[in-house]
Amino acid sequence: MSISAFVDQTVQNYGYYAVFTVVAMESLGIPVPAETGLIFAGIYTGQHHTMSVWILWVVALAGAIVGDNIGFWIGDKGGYPLARRYGRRVGLDERRLKAARYLFAGHGAKVVFFGRFVSVLRAYAAFFAGVSKMHWRRFLVANATGGIIWAAVYTFASYLAGSAFQRASQTLNYVLIGCAVVAIVAAMVAVRHQFGKIADKAEAAYPGPLE
Repeated sequence: MSISAFVDQTVQNYGYYAVFTVVAMESLGIPVPAETGLIFAGIYTGQHHTMSVWILWVVALAGAIVGDNIGFWIGDKGGYPLARRYGRRVGLDERRLKAARYLFAGHGAKVVFFGRFVSVLRAYAAFFAGVSKMHWRRFLVANATGGIIWAAVYTFASYLAGSAFQRASQTLNYVLIGCAVVAIVAAMVAVRHQFGKIADKAEAAYPGPLE
C-alpha cells in the first residue's frame, strides 16, 4: 500500500482526527501527503455527508497552524544552535547565517504565506523561519493567513468538485512546483550575485556573533 493510499484509508476510518494529524505532521516538517488526505476528505464528505465540510475546514486550518508553530519552535530552539555548531561542514558559516537571517527578516512573511501552497516549502518553511529567527508574531500572521486560505481552497473545492478536482489538483501542483522551482532558482542566482552586498547589510544589522 502506498503512503497516499494509507493516508486516504486513515482519513476514511478516523475522520477529523486523521485530517488534523496528517496536516499538522506535514506542517511541522514530516513529509506526509497531507494535501492528498485533505482532498480525499473533502471528496468523501461531499459524497457521503458523514462529516461537516465546515468542521473539516476548521480542523484542517487548525492542523496547519498548530503544526507550523511546532515546526517554528523546533527551528527556533534546536535548529539554530545546530546550524551554528555544524553549519560550517556544509558551507553554512556565520556570514551566511547572518545573510539568511537578514533575508528572512525582510521577506519571511512572503515565504511562509506562499510556501503553504507548495508541497516542499509547506513542510519546511516554518522550521527555517524559526532557524532564521523570524519574529514569531509576523510568522503567526503569515502562517495563519496562508493556512486559512489553503484549507478553504482544498476543502471546499474538493467537496464541490469531487474526484474531478483531485485530477485537476495534480496539474495545479505541477504548475505551482514549476513556478516555485523557477522562483527559487532565480532567487538563488540573484542572492549569489548580490551576496556580498547582502552579507554586508546583514553584518550591519546584526554586528558581532549571532545569538
